Parts: sequence; C-alpha cells; structure tokens
Amino acid sequence: MYFCRSIKGVSVSVKSILWNFQLSLVIAVQPVNSGKILIFIPLLFKTMASVINFPVSPSFVINSQYKTSFRARAQSVGGGDSTVLSSGSIAVNGDPVSREKEKNGALIDVGNGTLKPRVEKKKLVKNVISEELEVLWDDGYGTDSVKDYLDAAKEIIKPDGGPPRWFCPVDCGCPLKGSPTLLFLPGIDGLGLGLILHHKPLGKAFEVRCLHIPVYDRTPFEGLVKFVEETVRREHASSPEKPIYLVGDSFGGCLALAVAARNPTIDLILILSNPATSFGRSQLQPLFPILKAIPDELHGAVPYLLSYVMGDPIKMAMVNIENRLPPRIKLEQLSNNLPALLPRLSVMSDIIPKDTLLWKLKLLKSASAYANSRLHAVKAEVLVLASGKDNMLPSEDEAKRLNNSLQNCIVRNFKDNGHTLLLEEGISLLTIIKGTCKYRRSRKLDSVADFLPPSRQEFKYAFDQVVGLLRVASSSVMLSTLEDGKIVKGLAGVPNEGPVLLVGYHMLLGFELYSLVEEFLREKNIMVHGIAHPEIFLGRLENSSNEFGMTDWLKVMGAVPVAARNLFKLLSTKSHVLLYPGGAREALHYKGEEYKLFWPEQQEFVRMAARFGATIVPFGAVGEDDIADLVLDYKDLMSIPVINDYVRELARDTVNIRDETRGEVANQALFFPGLLPKVPGRFYYLFGKPIQTKGREVSLKDKENANELYLHIKSQVERCLDYLLKKREEDPYRNIIDRTAYRAVYGDEVPTFKLD
Repeated sequence: MYFCRSIKGVSVSVKSILWNFQLSLVIAVQPVNSGKILIFIPLLFKTMASVINFPVSPSFVINSQYKTSFRARAQSVGGGDSTVLSSGSIAVNGDPVSREKEKNGALIDVGNGTLKPRVEKKKLVKNVISEELEVLWDDGYGTDSVKDYLDAAKEIIKPDGGPPRWFCPVDCGCPLKGSPTLLFLPGIDGLGLGLILHHKPLGKAFEVRCLHIPVYDRTPFEGLVKFVEETVRREHASSPEKPIYLVGDSFGGCLALAVAARNPTIDLILILSNPATSFGRSQLQPLFPILKAIPDELHGAVPYLLSYVMGDPIKMAMVNIENRLPPRIKLEQLSNNLPALLPRLSVMSDIIPKDTLLWKLKLLKSASAYANSRLHAVKAEVLVLASGKDNMLPSEDEAKRLNNSLQNCIVRNFKDNGHTLLLEEGISLLTIIKGTCKYRRSRKLDSVADFLPPSRQEFKYAFDQVVGLLRVASSSVMLSTLEDGKIVKGLAGVPNEGPVLLVGYHMLLGFELYSLVEEFLREKNIMVHGIAHPEIFLGRLENSSNEFGMTDWLKVMGAVPVAARNLFKLLSTKSHVLLYPGGAREALHYKGEEYKLFWPEQQEFVRMAARFGATIVPFGAVGEDDIADLVLDYKDLMSIPVINDYVRELARDTVNIRDETRGEVANQALFFPGLLPKVPGRFYYLFGKPIQTKGREVSLKDKENANELYLHIKSQVERCLDYLLKKREEDPYRNIIDRTAYRAVYGDEVPTFKLD
C-alpha cells in the first residue's frame, strides 16, 4: 500500500502495512524566502486505506538543488517496535519508489516485515558529529534578525489544516556528540520561530526542535500539554541519562511548567522567558474585552499595535549591529534596519487574525490557571528570564514570585528588554545557559566535561562591554620568560602545549583575571581555566538585581569550582589551568598587605602536576594600587554596627574549601572591601621561566622533594612581583593621561619600560 501526497512536484511514498500505528516523517525542505527547515510531521493512522494524504504545509517546498532526506518511523501505539524507512522510500518528480528499488539496495528486508536502510555516509544529512568546539568558534549569533522571523512567518502561516507539530531548523546544523534535546514552546504567535536569532549557537549544543501551532488550530491547552508530554516521554525513554530542555516563551512558559508538573521524575530543565503565568495581572487586561467589539475591518491594526507593545522595535533592529562600531556608523545601520523592519510588521495581522487572537486570549487564561495550580509539583530545574520593560506582563514581579514558589529556580533580569526578549538585541540564549551553569549532557553537571569554550561573539561582548572599561583603563603589559631566561614582551615564553599550570599572585578582588584570560585568547587562542571559589557557582555572590553579570561571565570564560577532581580532569585533558594558592586570602587581603603571598603550608598542587607531567609557570601581576585605594578591609567592616552582622551572616553560609588550623592562610570570610578609585595606572604581568615536571613523577612523590619545588615556585612568584614593582617606575606611560595622549598622536599600541 502507498501513502502519498504531492508537494509541488515532489511526492512522498511509504510502502508499509499500518494498523493503529504512529508514523513520524522527517523531510528536509527549504521554505521560500526563509531559512531551511526540517519538519517533523506526526500522523496517526487509525484504519487501513489505499491512499492517505499527509498534512504537509504547501508553504514548505523542496528546492530542486537539495536532495530530499527522509526517514519514517512506524511505532505501535501500544508500545511495539518501530520500523525505520530510509530515503529510498521517496519519489521525486512523480517517480515512485517500487520494490525493484528495494532489491537494488536502497532498503534491506531483515525479516518480520521490517525494512532497514543501506547506509551511505554521503547521503546522510548529518554525516559529521563534532566531538568538541574550537576556542573562539563562530556561533553565528547576530546573523539573523526579526526581519528573518517575519519573512519566515509569511510562509509558515499558510493554512494546511494540520495539527500542531515539531520542526527542526536546518540552521541549527550538526550538534556535538551526545547533545541533549531542546524543545522550544512558542508564545502567543504559535509559529515556533521565536528562537530564530539563536538557532545557530543552540544548534551546536542541542538537538533543537520547535513546536508549531498552526494559526487556525484550536487544540485546547490540555491537548497541547499531552502532545508535548508524549514527546518528552519518548525522548526520556530513548535517552534516560540525558536532561531534556524545555524553552518556553510567554505562553510556552505555562506549557513547560504544566509538562514538568505532570512528569516530576523526568530530568527536565526549564528556561522560561517572560512566562505568562502572570497573565491575570497583565497591564492589558482592561483592554481585552474591547477586542471582541472591534469591527473586523479595523482588526488589522490590532496585531500591528500589539507588536509595539510586546517588543521594542529599536532593540529588534539593533540585533546585527556591532556594539564596537562608532556611534555614527551604528546610527546609519539602525536607520537602514528600521525602515526594512517596520513594513514587515503587517504580517502580524495574518499571524493573529481576530478569531485566533480571541482564541489565544482564552488559551492564555486557561494556561495560566493550569500552570499556577501545579507549581508545587514542579521538581525540575528552572531558569526564569525576565524583562524590565515588558509592557504586556509584570515579568519582573512574576520572576520573584516564581523564584519563591518553585523548589529549584533562579532568575536573570534584563532591564532594557521588552516582552519579546528572545527576538531583541542582547546576549545569546546559549551564553545565558552556560553562564548560569544550566548546560549539561547527563544527570549531573560536570564542570569540565560539559564546558563549551567561548565563541568569538562571546569574547567580543565580554571584553568590549562587560570589562571593556577596566581593560582600557588598565592597558595591561604582558611579559614572559623564555627557556634561556630572557624576558620578552607577550606570551611567547608560555608553552602552547598543555597541560600547563599557571601559578601566581591574586590581586585585590581578582582584578588581574580579565586581562590575563583575554590575552591568552587573543594572542595564543588558548582557553585558560581558572580554579575559582565555589561560592561563585552557588549564586550567593550575585547582585540583588539578578542581572546577567560578572560571576556569570566568569563561568562562560572557563572558571571551574576549586576541587581536586576538577584539577585532575583539567590536567588530564592537557588544559591550561590558572591556580591561586593564596585564594580568597590574597584577593581579600587587608590594608598594607599588597603583593604579599598567603600560601598554605602543604604543597597542594605540585604532586598533582607531576602526575600528568604538567609544566608549571609561576607569574606575578601588579597594579591594584594604581586602580584604587583599599580604605575599608575586613577588620574595619567588623567594627561597624549592622554591617558586621551582614558580614557574619555571609561568612556563616560560605563553603569552606580549606581546613587550616595553622599557617598564614585559613578559611577566609568573604566580604566586599571599601575601595576609593584612583586615576588609573597600569597592570603589569610577568610569567616566569617554565618549570618542567615531566620525568620527575617518581621523585616528586616524596614529600620533601615536592615541598622543595613548592617553595621554589613561591620564590619565583615573589621574584616576578619584585621585578614588576621596580620596573614599572620606569614606564613613561604608566598614567592613563600619558597613554591617552600617546594614542591620540600615534594611534598604536602604547609602549612601556625597556626590557633588560
């Protein structure tokens, strides 16, 4: 029997006998005037028939220059085995595939009525699965914009009479091996295109599938919940050790919470963008009754106006504009993007016609009530993204409520964004997931194995916008020592091949971190993993505004919690590791203790480095006293009423990473010192001569030998500090005013003192 439907010259045929079987098709297509998309089409055959038409949207046409990829899976509703059909079961341009083609090798009959494909790698859509990403890879964020969303919407909204379905954007490309599944649940538009700005970066880390709810579909909320739930359960059954991500935008947030509440035993991670659980408190509630009375001929203006309420056109038009560009050029590009964007908004009246809008409002009401009544049952990890300028929902207040109501929830606020957060200028969703430690490929987060290196776009954003001011103010000087002892400018003295352990002095508040990590990425294209205090990963050091901030960016840029197992994993993978034996005691030192080392008595890292034959590079960094004066240290704060109670409370909840009863370093109470900014000076770094441990594994197992090397490393760090403190006095451009004048005249890199 053949089930077929012609799609503008391309017919799809399946030869099989189905009785109460579920059939899923995957068809590679290219919509007109939009990006390529893979469509997942669920069908349920209730009776046998000679011909059944597939409900495939005519808007998804197959370009003749692309070879169609097809896979059909017949799965018993009762839980029977599935049958997989290959691309040999496709007929192109009216040429149906017959049993003769099966005999020629397109399909192999393995018995019991099961047909399996003869696999040819050159015919596979996804024939290469990446093992890992390169440092500073191109994530593609910013190459698509809202214009692409609106252009794709024109095609996908064409009615086909079909039910809700999943599709996989081809722009997502091939994910990393072992990537988890991410299901996108759309907002009120129902298109499933809300992640279009994020398809390319997300596609490297996830198997992305997007839910499409046709414009004229009237499936009730409970029906949508069951539809998503069935997919979640199938995914969990096929990969029980992997988490499943549900990204819910507005209405989709209610859908995600409902599914999570009904499936508490499945490992789910929810990412909710301005969830519509606050629909009952919407700023637009008084206007909703008026919509029913608006004449049909005037309704065309309603979606147009809603588009301005839901999102900020300026933020949307800024998506693909480089932030580092001069203001004049940015304004020119914005003036070009806006006129191109605004006329396209007319498609909103087709996305949400009057009957659909009224239906969606009823759907929102039931979805909000359903999700709110089941918040107590949600066991999943939840990340709420809330916009500060959401004119449709009170999203910031709702984020606080959800944070208090849900068992495992964190919040990130985006104060300058509107309701359509995922379609506006900002940070890639993948960056947010990485920075909040929500990316993992198994049941438990592995900070080393699950780490994704920063992309080129993340590098630019972090060091231009997040720490750009400090970078410009400090104008760091990087020096290193060659094998022959010669000091040179740059990082030529630091080995390129790992494992390498960078061991040095921790400046006040870790000011030196940013320039160090940036320079290794910029000059050597090497990712340096900093061993960081666990409090950075527990969320207690976040600011009260819950914005995506500095601690999140540290995690994006390679920081991992201090633990012997993490150091072991990093060295075993030949990584470059940044270690501060003085830890928080040096970074939070008292007045008068600048550039003094506070190292523990035990040689904590030497034998670990020797086990893997790691190269140890001692280094020093100076300049904290050229940026600010320390006016209130721990002793001063503890003498101030009220403030001392806050410091004690913070120390009470702090994770202890050492158990020192003697020696200079002990469990350091965390606090925020009082600083008085100064006219910026300059940061200086010197990496000492590399110390080899390869071939010394046996000798360094002896505690005395290990301790001798440990003290030698410490003395080398002190030597680097002394050298820099002395030589910086000879730098004619130590002051920012002199450096600014030099740049104004010459425009080149500012020189420093002469090297010996």
